[in-house]
Amino acid sequence: MLLVPLSERQLAAFADKHATQIPYDTSPRHLAGPGDARHVTHGLAAAGWNTVSDPLSAEIVLVSPDLRYRLQFDPQSRTSAWWRLRAEPAGRKLGWYAEFGEHVPAEVLAGLTDALVAQAPVGSTSPLGELDAAGWLIDGRGIAYSDHPSCKVERLPEQGAGTVPWREQVPVAWHIEARDLPTDIGSRGTHLWHAAFHRYTPERLVTAFVTALTDPAPLQRGLFDRTATYGVTQKPSPLTPQQTVDAHTTRVKALRAQARSARRQQKNHVTAPAHASTAQPAARR
Repeated sequence: MLLVPLSERQLAAFADKHATQIPYDTSPRHLAGPGDARHVTHGLAAAGWNTVSDPLSAEIVLVSPDLRYRLQFDPQSRTSAWWRLRAEPAGRKLGWYAEFGEHVPAEVLAGLTDALVAQAPVGSTSPLGELDAAGWLIDGRGIAYSDHPSCKVERLPEQGAGTVPWREQVPVAWHIEARDLPTDIGSRGTHLWHAAFHRYTPERLVTAFVTALTDPAPLQRGLFDRTATYGVTQKPSPLTPQQTVDAHTTRVKALRAQARSARRQQKNHVTAPAHASTAQPAARR
């Protein structure tokens, strides 16, 4: 395993790229395009995830310190999934799998990976509860549609059989799809990206992804950055390039501090001596 913690040089490389770009507010988020993959990989590296892929390859594979989680980014993938996240079974915890398409915004995926690192509840809402609060239309089958009608979030009942009211608590898988706006009547539009979550994916992580997806704040893209479709809206951002860089650096350093604190607490818990009982055994009669 190649231990490659996030370095100041890597943060400087991120800063160099973005400092030369004039940021444009880009919305809606699901059409903003992939952005910079380092929003995801820098956060995980700062939290102690290790690189196990060939450093000279376009593919990046990161593994969590406990070896349970594995994230693969493969921009040369022959499938529609460029990102793959896998959790191995651990004790009573079940394994699960999630994948994400080429044009998924890195900042949205980072909402999930940050929550995975934090190991803390995102909130009390469910994924569809979050979508409901964001004003998405939810039908009786448990399918949510964005106000900009090009993204839908669907809950799939266990084994894909039948449908259930979306407020019921049942084991489900989740599927998210973004499409280009249709150009012809009756057309579904062009597929842009997808996110698919195995039914054992912790709901808090799906909620974290959906929360980042529905955040009304625009994403920042450079003028010539690739977006998912012509239907996206862009305008000059009030943020300066340096503010964009500073926000990334602050988030990454916070994740690093959070991960170090969690490891210290775990180490103290493991090494804490057991308290021997001071009670004396009762005398036999």
